[in-house]
Amino acid sequence: MSPSPSNTARYLEPSTMTKRVFNPLIALLTRLGLSLRGSRELEVRGRKSGEVRRTVVNPLSLDGERFLVAPRGTTQWVRNLRAAQLGTLRVGRRREEFTATEVADADKTPIIRAYLAKWAWEVGAFFEGLSATSSDDEIAAVAAGFPVFRLQSVAR
Repeated sequence: MSPSPSNTARYLEPSTMTKRVFNPLIALLTRLGLSLRGSRELEVRGRKSGEVRRTVVNPLSLDGERFLVAPRGTTQWVRNLRAAQLGTLRVGRRREEFTATEVADADKTPIIRAYLAKWAWEVGAFFEGLSATSSDDEIAAVAAGFPVFRLQSVAR
C-alpha cells in the first residue's frame, strides 16, 4: 500500500528561534559526536539542486527496525528523501548509509505511538494533542500528516 497523498498538505514551519538557534546548536553538537538521546544528522541529496542537505532527526528503533518520523509534516527533508530514497545518518565521525521506504498510513500507528513515547518531550507539541497513550483510532485519524520512513542500512 502506498502512502496517502494527503500527507503532502501538513507542514508546521519552525520558529525563527528554532531555525537560527536551537537547530544549528543541536546540529553542531551532533556533528561533534554529542547525540541528544540518539539524535542524528540526516544527509540527503536535494531533489532539485543535487546538493547534500543536512538536518537533525530523531531515528526510532522498533521491533528490530529503524524509522524516521517527520513530526512537522512534509518538510524539505521529507520531500528530498522521497525523491532520493537514499540518505546518511551521522553522529560525530560515524556515518550510516541507508535506503528509505515510506510507510503506508495504515501501518503508522504503532510507529507514531513509539515515537511519542520516546520523543514527546521534544516534539510532542507538533502532534496535535496526541500522546503515547492515545487510542489507535486517534493516531490513525492523523497519521497521514506525519510522514514515516523505514530505514535499511546499506552494506559497504
